[in-house]
Amino acid sequence: MKVLITGGAGFIGSHLAEKYLERGDDVYIIDDLSTGSLENIKHLQEDENHRNKLFVTIDSILNHDIMLELVGTCDVVLHMAAAVGVQYILDNPLLSIVTNIKGTEEVLELCNKFRKKVLIASTSEVYGKHTHAPLVETDNIIYGPSTKFRWSYAAAKLMDEFTALAYHRTKKLQVIIIRLFNTVGPRQTGRYGMVMPRFVQQALSNETITVYGDGTQTRVFTYVEDVVDAIAKLGKCSDAIGDITNIGGAEEIAIGNLAERVKKLTSSTSQIKFIPYDEAYTKDFEDMQRRVPSIEKVEKLINWKPTTSLDNIIESVIEFYRASE
Repeated sequence: MKVLITGGAGFIGSHLAEKYLERGDDVYIIDDLSTGSLENIKHLQEDENHRNKLFVTIDSILNHDIMLELVGTCDVVLHMAAAVGVQYILDNPLLSIVTNIKGTEEVLELCNKFRKKVLIASTSEVYGKHTHAPLVETDNIIYGPSTKFRWSYAAAKLMDEFTALAYHRTKKLQVIIIRLFNTVGPRQTGRYGMVMPRFVQQALSNETITVYGDGTQTRVFTYVEDVVDAIAKLGKCSDAIGDITNIGGAEEIAIGNLAERVKKLTSSTSQIKFIPYDEAYTKDFEDMQRRVPSIEKVEKLINWKPTTSLDNIIESVIEFYRASE
């Protein structure tokens, strides 16, 4: 099989590329390296077993001619490319909207033209300001005002979902939508606001671990290898077509407690400091107090559950950054 991964040099995309190459598939990657990195796939390009089965294009998914050739060549498309990370979205609001909405439109249009199955990566951010748990795929959406650009990413990804579902309903395109909950693991960077790698890097350097807000906000983290396993299985699940499925972990933790856990597992001498949101971000920021997934649907569809504990997730990130020093 020939698989096209948009954003394939990114954190999750590179792990997906590895997964499909190990299965013996031909993998085609397109990435503009805005948040991805060639370092993420360097080991794949240098591996003799993969070298002749990996094809990398450094370009934008908005380049129609390039995408026309790639989608036409491949059997299935995994659309992972997006502007991601709270800090990146706040720093690049217009570019983020264009990339996320127009990019997905381009992918869907070409997949429809060639009648190719496509998996669209969405995000738990689309749920918005809910505080109940767990979040179910059919829950209502609650956002803040449009003056808070924090919500532009969530709204853009929700528009991606609407567009994908419209292609399925009107064109019978085989579309699978996944909502990812805080995927973490090796190769993720803290540069764009991702909390786990930022905490680990600060702890390993014995620098102050900076917690934004009061630390009572909670999240559930999902190990990247568990995520790519779920994606690969959902890609072959006919019952997932035309629907939305959460992929998330199982252990809810307050961000303040996460900082303590990282400090302990790194044996760090770091101090933990709480920084008010208005000092950490611009006035466009607003946080979600709680984000916990229901994984009942994905369990039913593909018999999947996350298998990696939070401590093991943190330790994998610690090992990655220690090896990178």
